[in-house]
Amino acid sequence: MADNEENTLLVRRDKDGAVTLYADEDWAIERGVDPSELISVPIPRELYVTGTVQQLREHAATYLETLSESEDA
Repeated sequence: MADNEENTLLVRRDKDGAVTLYADEDWAIERGVDPSELISVPIPRELYVTGTVQQLREHAATYLETLSESEDA
């Protein structure tokens, strides 16, 4: 795998703004999440491998904000 490749996490943003990460849809469903609420977020490989959960959440939150801004435009 090349260094610039990305991994993907599924993310759900709660009404209070909290971001929850899921490795795959089955895992999310097991935890009672509606799959339609999940958003696939690309994670840079280095962050995926060496980042903390908090760093992954912050990356996902920033990505979701970017999506929201582009929808508003």
